[in-house]
Amino acid sequence: MAELVRLERRDAIAVLVLDNPPLNLVTLALARRLEEALDRLEADPGARAVVVTGAGERAFCAGSDIREFPDLLAPGRAVAVKMRREIAVFSRLANLPKPTVAAVRGLAYGGGLELACCCDLVVVEEDVRVALPEIRLGLFPGAGGTLRVTRRIGLGRAKELAMLGEPVDAATALAWGLVNRVVAKGRGLEEACALARRLAAGPSGALALCKRALSLAFDAPEKEAMERTLALVGQAFEAPECAEGVRAFLEKRAPRWPGAPQIREDDAAP
Repeated sequence: MAELVRLERRDAIAVLVLDNPPLNLVTLALARRLEEALDRLEADPGARAVVVTGAGERAFCAGSDIREFPDLLAPGRAVAVKMRREIAVFSRLANLPKPTVAAVRGLAYGGGLELACCCDLVVVEEDVRVALPEIRLGLFPGAGGTLRVTRRIGLGRAKELAMLGEPVDAATALAWGLVNRVVAKGRGLEEACALARRLAAGPSGALALCKRALSLAFDAPEKEAMERTLALVGQAFEAPECAEGVRAFLEKRAPRWPGAPQIREDDAAP
């Protein structure tokens, strides 16, 4: 069986590669491989940041493999066999307690865009096109896109993407806030890795807590979110990273975060 998902290490960065040529389609087998890769990432303390990308030049991921759909049309089968697992796996990526950066080239359609939006930051190359075309199959985005895309760009833009099903270009995706960076063709992975190196050199515990706190903006009512944020802030104050950060500030030096690699000056440039 093809590998489908590969993990590569670049020092403190793990690069997760979707490798199902030519379009890196999401299949039942790829979802299983992705789950296994996430198991390995969660268990690897040396991987302090993760870059998610697709193999080849044509697509980050062009969505689900429609050839699997005829076997999923019986009542209840699509949810039981495909969508429940897919949502669980994508949510594990979204909630991974490590910073994540998507490096997108070519197409990011359907499940591919949903997967990219599970990452904390999204870098796309200038010729990228993104879409939620499921409506053309009589469906709608079912692997978290109705939530995560809407959180990024708001209800009006999300309705435009999901209800019209038409692709938008990289410049539009940036203007809408769907992606964080647009770079020249061929430089997406390089830029994503540069961002990941900066994140890997930061305080990993505080970054994980920050990521959880940011998600509360959408996951809980305001009063509950504030209380849960206070608990997270308390954890941050009591952690060794905070003590080191305060000492470094008072001593007028760069902090030495436990387990963090040293960052190069070119990686630290904004």
